[in-house]
Amino acid sequence: MIEQAIERVIVLGPVAFAAFFLSLALIVLLRPSLARYAMARPNARSSHHSPTPQGGGIAVVVATLGAVWTAVALMPMLQNQRGSFLIVTAAAVLLALVGAFDDLWSLPAISRFPLQCVAVGAAIATLPNELQILPQVPWWIERAGLFVGGLWFVNLVNFMDGLDWMTVAEVVPATGTIVVLGLCGVIDPLPALVAAALLGAILGFAPFNKPVARLFLGDVGSLPIGLLLGWLLLELAARGQLAGALILPLYYLADGTITLMRRVVRREPVWRPHRTHFYQRATDNGFTVPEIIARVFLVNLVLAALAVLTVAPVGTAVSLVALAAGLAAVTALLVTFARRRR
Repeated sequence: MIEQAIERVIVLGPVAFAAFFLSLALIVLLRPSLARYAMARPNARSSHHSPTPQGGGIAVVVATLGAVWTAVALMPMLQNQRGSFLIVTAAAVLLALVGAFDDLWSLPAISRFPLQCVAVGAAIATLPNELQILPQVPWWIERAGLFVGGLWFVNLVNFMDGLDWMTVAEVVPATGTIVVLGLCGVIDPLPALVAAALLGAILGFAPFNKPVARLFLGDVGSLPIGLLLGWLLLELAARGQLAGALILPLYYLADGTITLMRRVVRREPVWRPHRTHFYQRATDNGFTVPEIIARVFLVNLVLAALAVLTVAPVGTAVSLVALAAGLAAVTALLVTFARRRR
């Protein structure tokens, strides 16, 4: 067991470091061009106050996929998974292209949505036909639910990427946890590699997005990152770790879903940009950006610990308690953000 964990560290460590340095180098090279052609200018819904380059997600996506495919090419044990991950890669690239066009020319929702459907559908199609996460539910209902959930999650990551370091505070604990689970043999080697690469790449981007940010991910980064992170959580659920897969993104799911429901009730156009997420309301309620990000990161660390707890052979009751504890932590954070500071 220990020897296998050491072998996995020897593999995952270099992948994470390679993605980190590649992401960092690409950002240094690309940032002058992004500052010239891809500026995000403040508007009424923005959380920033001065024009800032966007599109740094190009480096994160390229570094992640490049590091993973290099490892796949060097590891014979992963050759049988190349086909399915090639589809996931193509889906991520498609979303990156959609995001790039949206960053530069602001595509209408009617143009973006069908392509998002294609990308998410392709990623879900890589699952084995016989796989069912919830055997009690008819196969076609489960796949339809995964498709809708995948679409929501991709857009959710995009919606939540509205504050400096917000995506970093979400992706680092989630991917770090999946890497740990990969070291323990809970998840397959390929998802563990993807998690390690995405962790390294987002850390390479982090110094440029530190408040006050000098660079944003842009849709070119947030959309494919949402797909890759969603695929990782799906792989975790497919290994029988549904509780962990739900707990890890619980803050994003709660903030985004509650905000969406509130907007639906108010009959607001849900596809239009807005400033009503809890983390956005927190900035209006007197919280500074570092204070918001610190709270989100700490809650995500709690969720990561709870997710790891559910993986241990402790029974369904403990998983339910962990899920309830995660909900309590997230609820406390949302209530804090919704209240005006004295």
